[in-house]
Amino acid sequence: MKRRLYSGRDYLRAQNIEELREVARRRLPNFSFEYVEGGSDDEFTLKRNRSIFESITLQPRTLRNVSTRNLSRSFFGKPSALPFLIGPTGFNGLLTDKGDLRLAEAATQAGIPFVLSNASTTSIEDISRIEGVRAWMQIYLYRTRDHVAKLVERVKALNLEAIVVTTDSAIFGNREWDRRNYIRPLKLNWRNQLDVAMHPEWVWDVLVPRGVPRFKNLGDLLPPGRDSVKGAASALAAELDPSLNWQDIAWLRDMWKGRLIIKGIIHPADVELALQYGVDGIVLSNHGGRQLDGSVSAMETLPEVARIAKGKLEIFLDGGFRRGSDIVKALLLGADGVLIGRAGLYGLAAGKGPGACLAIDILRTEVERTLGLLGCSSLDELSADLIHDPKWRAAADAIPLKSFASKRAVLT
Repeated sequence: MKRRLYSGRDYLRAQNIEELREVARRRLPNFSFEYVEGGSDDEFTLKRNRSIFESITLQPRTLRNVSTRNLSRSFFGKPSALPFLIGPTGFNGLLTDKGDLRLAEAATQAGIPFVLSNASTTSIEDISRIEGVRAWMQIYLYRTRDHVAKLVERVKALNLEAIVVTTDSAIFGNREWDRRNYIRPLKLNWRNQLDVAMHPEWVWDVLVPRGVPRFKNLGDLLPPGRDSVKGAASALAAELDPSLNWQDIAWLRDMWKGRLIIKGIIHPADVELALQYGVDGIVLSNHGGRQLDGSVSAMETLPEVARIAKGKLEIFLDGGFRRGSDIVKALLLGADGVLIGRAGLYGLAAGKGPGACLAIDILRTEVERTLGLLGCSSLDELSADLIHDPKWRAAADAIPLKSFASKRAVLT
């Protein structure tokens, strides 16, 4: 029989994230799946984010007691049950009703942080009411700075831990495959309108309960009556600010005394500037391949960034993570944690809240298995000598010793 991945509709039969992706593709109308899936221009960066993991080969130790494995991590001095968290993704209300809320509940159940997108269809107030949630808020520095200031005040009032400011979208990426679904901004062409009609389960889940999803954190930024996902597109595009610069980060830093994380850094020189401007963390990111096509992947720049900044600020990254072994490779190269984007959305789209939980659990199981097969009983035992490829091992070895807390123990 020919080997093939599961591509049915039962998300519980999915063995991995790729199979969840296929279930999601069947459940969603084309335009919605394309929004999640697509990248910019020729999608070289999108492909590179995945292919880079193939070049990082591992060299495991054996005859080591790995009967118990500890996957816990500390982010900003607070425990996380896993070395990854749910990153910010917008328009999740187009995947399932209350998509952001379901994703946040899944993260909370797993004991990991959740980052709510500025372009979410659930308010930060509703997220903060989830018992036990560890919520961070992502923002864009729009032209209307008064909106940003008001949003920061909302975050302060809720006593949230962190703001994640995305900096790589001052100019909107060229997402051609997404645009091909429309005859004008967010007006579907006839093929996609027919395709929506062929997905009645999605229609009854997403459109029937409350109509077209509406943005819940952008009310004072949008014109009256244009806060729906359909009506807000042109208004949001006009709010992107190409003049965005480090002085804007200083402005935000003065206003916000909690944890400040910059998302979208990819160049080591910008990491040096982040240190100067007093941020607490960075997310190395090329925006999932949705902005500059031809960009280096976050994994490629990670070792140099870790050499510069390890121990001085928290280092996260995203882009292309589909396997637990991908996450472990990032930890080996100096990351403190990984932000999961599409992987969580595939689970959410495939099976709503339980599907999101399944996606997290698949990655958790794979991280735990990879750790054990490497001969490690905890994340602290990961060390550069477990990387086989000489180039990548040398890069990891250049990271300060303190970034591998138990390095000496592993080598003996």
